[in-house]
Amino acid sequence: MSTVGFQDRASSCRWQRDYARDLVAGHGRIVVEFFDEGVSRRVPWPDRPQASRLLDAVMDSARGFDAVVVGEYERAFHGQQLEQLTPTLLRHGVQLWLPETYGPVDFDNPRQLALLDLLGVHSQREVSWARHRTTAAMRAQAELQGRHLGGRPPYGYRLADAGPHPNRAHAAWGRRLHRLEPDSATAPHVRWIFEQRLAGRSVASIARALNDNGVLCPSGADPARNPHRSGRQWMLTTVAAILANPRYTGRQVWNRQRTDRDALPDEGTFDRHHEIQRWSASTDWVISREIAHTPLVSEEHFVAVQAIHTAPTPADGIPRCYVLAGVICCGVCSRIMDSHWVHDRAGYRCRHANTSTSPSSSRRQKTLYVREDHLLDRIQHDSCLRRHHPAMRDQDPDSVAGYLRLNNMIIVCDHEAWTIETDTAVFPLTAPTSVLTRTAKIPAQRDGDRSKREEESRFGGK
Repeated sequence: MSTVGFQDRASSCRWQRDYARDLVAGHGRIVVEFFDEGVSRRVPWPDRPQASRLLDAVMDSARGFDAVVVGEYERAFHGQQLEQLTPTLLRHGVQLWLPETYGPVDFDNPRQLALLDLLGVHSQREVSWARHRTTAAMRAQAELQGRHLGGRPPYGYRLADAGPHPNRAHAAWGRRLHRLEPDSATAPHVRWIFEQRLAGRSVASIARALNDNGVLCPSGADPARNPHRSGRQWMLTTVAAILANPRYTGRQVWNRQRTDRDALPDEGTFDRHHEIQRWSASTDWVISREIAHTPLVSEEHFVAVQAIHTAPTPADGIPRCYVLAGVICCGVCSRIMDSHWVHDRAGYRCRHANTSTSPSSSRRQKTLYVREDHLLDRIQHDSCLRRHHPAMRDQDPDSVAGYLRLNNMIIVCDHEAWTIETDTAVFPLTAPTSVLTRTAKIPAQRDGDRSKREEESRFGGK
């Protein structure tokens, strides 16, 4: 049963069990039952709780049954799932009974195999067609009606009743529509954020001011709808997300995020996937044609705020090139260093939390500057590094930078030393006769910290 809110478990389980019992009448009896609730047929068997238990039971020699009986093919299989399950059943001598084959499946019968292929395609098509109809309807409802299609209200708004559902059957069941209306407690903070950004204030400065003034962040103001958030303080990404949300202009927006099913590495017979949410391109957003709720910022001001995020254009009009951008890490604060053009040459700097939500401190270290040409020269002439990584002898800066990125290597700089860190080792760059000395520390933290540093650098850096 794929959904819990729209299906009744007792009745769904009952009619499938009746089909299975009628199918095996006179041949055997049902000794154990496996019924997945709230799991889509698209999920592979190893990732369904009850189907996974059934697989374990099939591979157990003391299982106590000799056949698996399915009440309806489309409830159990999607696409080529049965084809992937077949070798396991045959290897352990377990039959498969289906109503569509009027009994046990004969995997040596070409006609039955063709029927199973057809059923798999039909099951997959049924899901795809249902998804297409649903998304097409939601697209039209958002664009033409400005309808709120569910989900958490944006910070600054709350859900209000918008009358009975337009579908008569749903209205008879008591379903009602919702719309967004300004929340008196949080809407002023949204307006203030846009005003401060239009006045030229940085995202980091706005976030620090909100924290200093004790303003509850979105997850703190509405913890019931944000149980996955800490609710402790405002972050750079939180303020940036508010500034980029077009729903504050009063228009309804749908499909800003999508759910992708990415294939997992091959782990055996079954094709397995995991779902991940990604931001959709702005061209894929569905925006209502008319104003759907009270705006908190005018469209003119919203567009002006988006322009502030545009990268500055050099006065001379010549584009700047930073070969090592994104691979230089500050050894003082562990942030990715900002690209910085000074004295007609490329360089990098870190202002140590000046572009974060952390409060300013008089004890903060001075700004760190590194020249790109000096760094490249040291990389290309370090004997220890060239001995362990011969490709670094290449005199082309782009090739050197490409090799660093391809091999997940980062450059760590502080006021006293420069090093190159791999997943397992550190190569000091400050002494020409240096040797491989110690186990790397920052690479062990890289996977967990890199995304945070890049976000803070992107939203708060130059």
